[in-house]
Amino acid sequence: MNYTNLQTLLNEKEQKRIQSIVSAKNKKYEIYSRIPELEEVENEISSHSINAIKNILTSQDKKSVDELNDELVKLKKKKAEILKKNKLTEKDFTPVYECKKCLDTGFVASSDNPGQKELCSCIKQKLYNIEYNNANIYDLKNQNFDNFNFNFYSNKVDKEKFNRDISPRDNMKNIKKLCDSFVKNFDDPSENNLIFCGDPGLGKTFLSSCIANELIKKGKTVLYQTAPIMLDAIIDYKFGKTDKNIFKEINLVDLLIIDDLGTETKNSLKETELFNIINSRLLNQDNKITKTIISTNLTIEQLYENYEERVISRIIGNYNACYFFGDDIRLIKKSK
Repeated sequence: MNYTNLQTLLNEKEQKRIQSIVSAKNKKYEIYSRIPELEEVENEISSHSINAIKNILTSQDKKSVDELNDELVKLKKKKAEILKKNKLTEKDFTPVYECKKCLDTGFVASSDNPGQKELCSCIKQKLYNIEYNNANIYDLKNQNFDNFNFNFYSNKVDKEKFNRDISPRDNMKNIKKLCDSFVKNFDDPSENNLIFCGDPGLGKTFLSSCIANELIKKGKTVLYQTAPIMLDAIIDYKFGKTDKNIFKEINLVDLLIIDDLGTETKNSLKETELFNIINSRLLNQDNKITKTIISTNLTIEQLYENYEERVISRIIGNYNACYFFGDDIRLIKKSK
């Protein structure tokens, strides 16, 4: 983790938080100028609330406390009526934060120790984007399900060409269902990981991005790496060529996307590291759900030929295999 990047992101968050608070206050004052009775009733509510707390702490007179509480109920009802009359809600007075989890503070209560703070997923994701995802030219912003188009896949069955009894379009609809289930049930340990197999230009990387975007919306973190870059980075760290420990991030991130498996140069050291990554993430260490999507131009049969059985057996037993087939989408786009 680059602490300069981290500090920059936290400073940006703080500025956004301040702007949101100032904007909400300005809007509140503008509403007060139009509806002065709203300001009056809010001031009364504030005053009665303070008096009620004082009486609870200092008075033995329960009747006095009850009277204050009754008056508070009446005032809040009056406020609700004023809001409704002017077509307003409490949200009109609330700052609009970019992140609903941390309210743009950059920190949330630790999942392991609620008394401590940890970085919010929004900050972690931006760090991943700066340090890993953007460097790998991963277009998370524009590749999403809103731009996913089944019409790029033929609805005709061509068994001779594709050796399948289903059309490319119906096949993609089945794959899309698996992806929807993966997103919906991400926190379920029994939900399998995904491996996308098929020729280039059929939408494997695009579909990975669609899933990533949906999970980021849910507050999950996503790290994208091509197999060659990821494995080279791990080897470089282990041999002291860099102090950037990507393996730590790979183990901690909610969703790891490994693209282009099979294009890396092969050696036993890299294959061991690949097995360690796949195996460690399957173990869900410390009860943390970590899922993986692997994308490859190889078939399952070719994966068996290229990798040790221990690697493939972990994939076959814990991943839903999605076979992409059809015509190259990039060529279809060029022809239009």
